[in-house]
Amino acid sequence: MDPVRNPFAPGAGTPPPELAGRQAILDQADVALRRIAKDRSAKSLILVGLRGVGKTVLLTKIHESAASMGYKSELLEIRENVALAEQLVPVLRRLLLSVDFVQRAGDRGRRALRTLLGFVKGLKLKFGELDVGLGIEPELGTADSGDLESDLAELFVSVGEAAKAADTAVCLCLDEMQYLGPVELSALIMAVHRLNQRVLPVLVVGAALPQILGIAGQAKSYAERLFDYPRVGPLTREHATAALRNPVIAEGAEISAEAVARTLDVTQGYPYFLQQWGHEAWNLAPDSEIDLPTVEAASSKAVMKLDENFFRVRFDRCTPAEKRYLRALADLGPGPQRSGDIADRLGVKVTSVGPTRSKLIQKGMIYSPQHGDTEFTVPMFDGYLRRAMPDGTW
Repeated sequence: MDPVRNPFAPGAGTPPPELAGRQAILDQADVALRRIAKDRSAKSLILVGLRGVGKTVLLTKIHESAASMGYKSELLEIRENVALAEQLVPVLRRLLLSVDFVQRAGDRGRRALRTLLGFVKGLKLKFGELDVGLGIEPELGTADSGDLESDLAELFVSVGEAAKAADTAVCLCLDEMQYLGPVELSALIMAVHRLNQRVLPVLVVGAALPQILGIAGQAKSYAERLFDYPRVGPLTREHATAALRNPVIAEGAEISAEAVARTLDVTQGYPYFLQQWGHEAWNLAPDSEIDLPTVEAASSKAVMKLDENFFRVRFDRCTPAEKRYLRALADLGPGPQRSGDIADRLGVKVTSVGPTRSKLIQKGMIYSPQHGDTEFTVPMFDGYLRRAMPDGTW
């Protein structure tokens, strides 16, 4: 069929043509946004799920919804090995300097800017351009101690007070939160706690891999009471069918029941994979219907594309020792595996692979669903590893 009319969109954070099965999460975020806007308390949210389930798509949707409600909404992807403070400062600067915010917030807005400048100087961040042309001095004694946990909380409170004075609300959408260090996550949790205590109109909505649950609990014992953690997983067969079938029908084409069933089986209902298989099947279909033979032919192309892009980009970030650890995990089969079994497969003591395991968790390659267990954060990654590292080569 015509590739120009292909409705499927495999890509990082690319909105699918049919956002199926996620309405409950969007409704939960909508309620929180509306409560905050009415000066009522609401829990911040962190969307939790594996790679390829559509967390970034949902976070972008929530960001857009907040903006449509009149929020000052900012979307930030947390970068690995870059300090949270350095990433937040430009975002908050842009928010506080927006024309409508400055005019409406008045003295509170100017105080928030001075607090931001004090925050920069207290942590000795390299943002000298921050005060150029503003004609302001730091707010002495506020958010300038150089202690991130204390200062970030005071900064967020100052931003929240400015938002309240401006009769608006702020939504900070933070993607890839698993890259936050323990101290940074602890500081963010403390800041949200202070906002909740003051009932200030700031909502934090994040997205992260599953390890965020353990990291947050270790950072602050009360983290589970500050945040809701909606789980974003594979789609049910009903919703996966809608995600696959409805875009095809909308383009005036058809897809057989057998083709749908086979696609759902091989993709396991993961949204990214559904998009990849749908995309390849559409391009291979000789006429206006995607049938079972077309899906079978599309599978080899879909796997090749995933190997070259989705899987390979993560595999290449690993050291040889990390690759061997991952290959041993893959050899044990799908699902969580005991750390001792992985060590046995490698022929070493479990204590000797502890540092490798920790590095892979930091890189977002694996996580621990419960103590002593290890599982991939990337669905179907075990199959890729067996293709990339055949027996006898690892």
